[in-house]
Amino acid sequence: MDFWTEIPSLGKRDLRDLKKSIDGSFKSFSRKYGAEIEAFFDPLYFFLVWLEKLLIAAPWPIILLLVAGLAYLGSRSWKLALGSVLSFVIIGYFGMWKDMMATISLISVATIICIAIGIPIGILMSRYNKVQAAITPVLDLMQTIPIFVYLLPVVMLLGIGRVPGLIAVIVYALPPIIRLTNLGIRLVDKDVLEAADAFGSSYWQKLFSVQIPLALPNIFAGVNQTIMMALAMVVIASMIGVKGLGMPVLQSIQNQYLTLGLMNGLAIVALAIIFDRVSQRYGKRLQAHRYGKDHE
Repeated sequence: MDFWTEIPSLGKRDLRDLKKSIDGSFKSFSRKYGAEIEAFFDPLYFFLVWLEKLLIAAPWPIILLLVAGLAYLGSRSWKLALGSVLSFVIIGYFGMWKDMMATISLISVATIICIAIGIPIGILMSRYNKVQAAITPVLDLMQTIPIFVYLLPVVMLLGIGRVPGLIAVIVYALPPIIRLTNLGIRLVDKDVLEAADAFGSSYWQKLFSVQIPLALPNIFAGVNQTIMMALAMVVIASMIGVKGLGMPVLQSIQNQYLTLGLMNGLAIVALAIIFDRVSQRYGKRLQAHRYGKDHE
């Protein structure tokens, strides 16, 4: 009867020994190579700290001018540019300016790295079906595994601080840009590719002159999703020592400070809306340019 009521399972002692063996192996690996791994990420740490200090030290009117300029260039909307500036002024007025600059530096570095890694992988997946078949399960794992699970090995290898938090953000935010780059290139009309072949274009000429330009709307949609997912990780990253708007939210949860949590949470929402609207408007402009329409 036990066979029908209890599923076959590993014995408690064997299971305990297996867990100990895996934990021991990982700890041994961490002790042996931890210093080398930390040294490998030192340039990333210095760049992140440099950018954060630069943004905090920069005069606030200069930051507002940059925000207005970038928002207008991306959206071609003075209303959105003005709204972005007002949002930054309000966040700064309530004493969250430095935390906001730290969050923007983290999101900026994470997004740049995701773009640098994600677009080449997406291009590779679009070229080789076997590469797509191999990488897709990895992306599925990255998107479905609980966040705290992949925080564990990162913290065990690199400890608490900015770099472990940045790596966690990158791992969480990377899949969308890979998937949408792959999708965008695969959706390029075959007739267009045949026309390029007829003119004697090489693979690289087709890639950079035809496929990537036509896939830009999808690629930029991937960038948009990467930014949104990176912002969603701000509070989680604060749990392992990353400074920014997420840290006060975590403190408010621990100490039940309602106002502190709401203020910083709304600041994160404001940044997410600004990044989302500007990147969406820019993506629509690319889409309109692709089809030769005036997006306005």
